[in-house]
This record gives sequence, structure tokens and C-alpha cells, in this order.
Amino acid sequence: MTPPPFQRLLDAHAGDVLRFLVGAVGREDADDAFQETFLSALRAYPDLAHADNLRAWLFTIAHRKATDVHRARARRPVPVGDVEERAAPEPPDASDWDPVRELPPRQRAVLTLRYAADLPHRDIAAILGCSEDASRRAAADGLKALRKELVP
Repeated sequence: MTPPPFQRLLDAHAGDVLRFLVGAVGREDADDAFQETFLSALRAYPDLAHADNLRAWLFTIAHRKATDVHRARARRPVPVGDVEERAAPEPPDASDWDPVRELPPRQRAVLTLRYAADLPHRDIAAILGCSEDASRRAAADGLKALRKELVP
């Protein structure tokens, strides 16, 4: 079945599609979704393989445009009242990390990623390109060295 001229399709279904979109997204966004629906339909119309159920095809496009509107709403910022100002937390004293900086590179990297970035050993191993067991071993060796130096 060959599709009718696009204008005839538009005339036949525009009212129903607009009513659907008003119900789906509200009056404010319905006009834009309506235009997007028929622009998409117009672009795809010349390549349409089957013209058996053009009404359902239009409503499928309209439904997808309504979904796009809802997704866009979810991304919009929501206004809030005044936010209480709080002081930023004090940064850790850099000298606290001096003993860690003196460790061998692998141990230093593992301990920093584990305790400063709070990453699990699986992620640390992926970052450093070693096995999870090697990551755990480096952490244990680094902690042992730090205890030996810091604990009397």
C-alpha cells in the first residue's frame, strides 16, 4: 500500500495526536512535542516501508517524543530556597602523609587509593595493572612498614 500525501496524513490525525500529547505531557509542552512528532514523521515518511497503519506509526512517534519531554524535565534544575552556608571541612595536614610518601611507589599508590580514595582492591588492581592479590600484598607490606616506623 502506498502512503497518501503527507498533508492528508497530517490533516487526518493532527487533532488526535495533539490531544494525546496534551494528556501525556501537559499543555505547555504539548505544542513542542507535536511539532517534533510531525517533523520526525516528515523526515521518515519518504522511506516508510509499510503504510498499513499510519495512525499507529504516528502515535508511536508521539509517544517517544512525550518520553523525551519527561526525560528533559527530569534533567532540569529544581529551584530551592536559601541554602544554609557551612564552612568547608579542614583539609588534612599534608605532613600526616609524609611517611606514606617515603614508601616504594606501588605501596604508596595502593595505600593512597585504598585509604584516601576509598577504592576496593579490585579497582586498585585495575588502575595499577596488577592482580587483586598483588594489590592486597602491597597494601599489607605498606601498612607493615608504616607501623614499624610510626608505632614505638
